[in-house]
Amino acid sequence: MTSHSTPQRAVAGVDIGTSSSKGVLVSPDGTVLAQSVVRHSVDRPHPGWVEMDPEVWWREFTTLVRDLLGSADVTVEAVGVSGMGPCVAVTDEDGVPLRPAVLYGIDTRATEQIGELEAELGREEILRRCGSVLSTQAVGPKLAWLARHEPGVFARARRLFMPSSWLVHRLTGEYVLDHHSASQCTPLYDTGALDWYRPWSDGLAGRIELPRLAWSGDVAGRVSPRAAEATGLTAGTPVTVGTIDAWAEAISGDAHNAGDLMLMYGSTMFLINTVEERVTFPALWGTVGALPGTRNLAGGMASSGAITDWLRSLFGDPSVPELLAEAETSGPGARGLLMLPYFDGERTPVADPAARGVLAGLTLAHTRGDLYRAALEATGFGVRHNVEAIRAAGGRIDRVVAVGGGAQGHLWTQIVSDITGLIQDVPTHTIGASLGSAFLAASAVGDASIARWNPPAVQVRPDPATAARYDELYARYRELYPATADIVHGLATD
Repeated sequence: MTSHSTPQRAVAGVDIGTSSSKGVLVSPDGTVLAQSVVRHSVDRPHPGWVEMDPEVWWREFTTLVRDLLGSADVTVEAVGVSGMGPCVAVTDEDGVPLRPAVLYGIDTRATEQIGELEAELGREEILRRCGSVLSTQAVGPKLAWLARHEPGVFARARRLFMPSSWLVHRLTGEYVLDHHSASQCTPLYDTGALDWYRPWSDGLAGRIELPRLAWSGDVAGRVSPRAAEATGLTAGTPVTVGTIDAWAEAISGDAHNAGDLMLMYGSTMFLINTVEERVTFPALWGTVGALPGTRNLAGGMASSGAITDWLRSLFGDPSVPELLAEAETSGPGARGLLMLPYFDGERTPVADPAARGVLAGLTLAHTRGDLYRAALEATGFGVRHNVEAIRAAGGRIDRVVAVGGGAQGHLWTQIVSDITGLIQDVPTHTIGASLGSAFLAASAVGDASIARWNPPAVQVRPDPATAARYDELYARYRELYPATADIVHGLATD
């Protein structure tokens, strides 16, 4: 007599990131059953442009899910999704992409449109109604750029997607966007009314029908037979609405309570402070949270891990542990090096798409470990700058949670704690947004506790011995940008 084991119950989470897409299977008690990663690169067809084909997102989703299902005997009870954003992927009425998606704040093409919209709508009025001033992060100026520079595409556009909503649409046929992602569609969304602001959105969206709005953990729809055939999922499986990756990552580390600050160590560094009530501050993004009733102050650096990846490639791809060991030997201050991490311009709090990276203090005696250390420290200085802005805005920081791939190594988090003076909790799992998406899926079909799924594993405390040195270097860091801005702006124009 042959015995057959019963498939284990699980939920799936998939995240589409800047440098990779990740998937995870998780049991109802939070046990991670399987993980999968697909790496990719973005397209940079012109200076300041950063794009990606939405069809890649779907192909990678199907690859990840089939890989996950092939590695574990499970019954998937729900699916959660997330992705980088805010992005601008426009399609026709049938959901066929009309051009590559324009990515979030690292794409800086719409600076002219930012100025024009501020003049037309009023900078202060945009901040008051939408929670954020216009920046390279905003969706509205990028739509205006498409209308001016690609009028044929814009005239045919009928729908607007981000990676999470694109996956939901391909899985279920539903056209829906979460409130948080919508709150980054400045100036299309009113963060006070929690709805599209039609006097502005109708003009900027043209003939695009904006998606219906729901919360990240709501069930958007169910896997269609066609999507089931493509992915291996069972038709009828619930799919949650999803959200932008950084917010799913904050959920994965249980960093979504008032006073929490999430630091996401990835290709870009992202910061999310959960506040008790709606707060606006011109140097940061005031957004709706991923969960109902929550509000955030958020900031983002345009480059962080992307710089260390770039350096590693220049060095001939030595192992990351090897470079980290050399950077640790270099010591605080990187033996006299100081870097501005504005390699893709900068988002908050500088808000300067024409900013560029600067490496000051180079000599012939410096090593690759020194350069690598300088890049890690540059991220720490950028975090401190953002933290000062959060506090100036009235944000309260009671607890800091470090998430993302860069939080797995000790040195980077230690440097950030030393520079900022902040204690950081590192959760058991730093899988990231895919785990947060899986948790939202589990919560949609049953009871789940992220505190039990992913408790803190390590606490990183600042070393008092480095405080004076880093205070001195941070003061120089803040001086370096205004001292070099005119020069690098000219170079950026060239």
